[in-house]
Amino acid sequence: MRFPHRLRRELMSPRWYLWGLAGLLVGGIIHILIVLSVPTQVPFNIFDKVARFGPDRQFHMLPPVLPRTEPLVDLDPAMRHAICRYQLDEGPILVRAEVSSPFWSVALFNREGQTIYSLNDRTADKGEISMLVITQQQLAILRENPPADLEEMIIIETEEVDGFALLRAFVPSAAYEPQVLDGLERAECTSRINQI
Repeated sequence: MRFPHRLRRELMSPRWYLWGLAGLLVGGIIHILIVLSVPTQVPFNIFDKVARFGPDRQFHMLPPVLPRTEPLVDLDPAMRHAICRYQLDEGPILVRAEVSSPFWSVALFNREGQTIYSLNDRTADKGEISMLVITQQQLAILRENPPADLEEMIIIETEEVDGFALLRAFVPSAAYEPQVLDGLERAECTSRINQI
């Protein structure tokens, strides 16, 4: 089938090429914008991922960090870990730990996994950490009727209501592992303070 001369001239016109190029360009921009917006549309975050390890307000041992089977990203394979998820709108939490290890630490993270506070055994009194994580409003109420041991606690005042505590202990050799695991298992993440 032969196109009439005028139609053939219209199809070969440079403006059709420009319209085609503009369509491809707009389509490419829309595609890039959709691909870049996908991570912000996904509701999943590290706070939700931590929930799979067990109920809130208690420490749960994480499995050893092995290649391609890490329980969470960026964990040190030379350490053993315990994790405790919390929501401060249910009241403050008390974190207590004492681990027999050359080095151990506890860190608090917000919902997105950003560190809001961290300390280690070097700052602990007699090797034990007693840390109260609390909001400003809860602390004001607690100070009206403080518990006897409030002065001995490290008080972490935060407006980050949802978060988790990660307890880490270095295992220099297999001989240390039983005592390290024992310390992690005895660690507390509790709602013991009930005046609030």
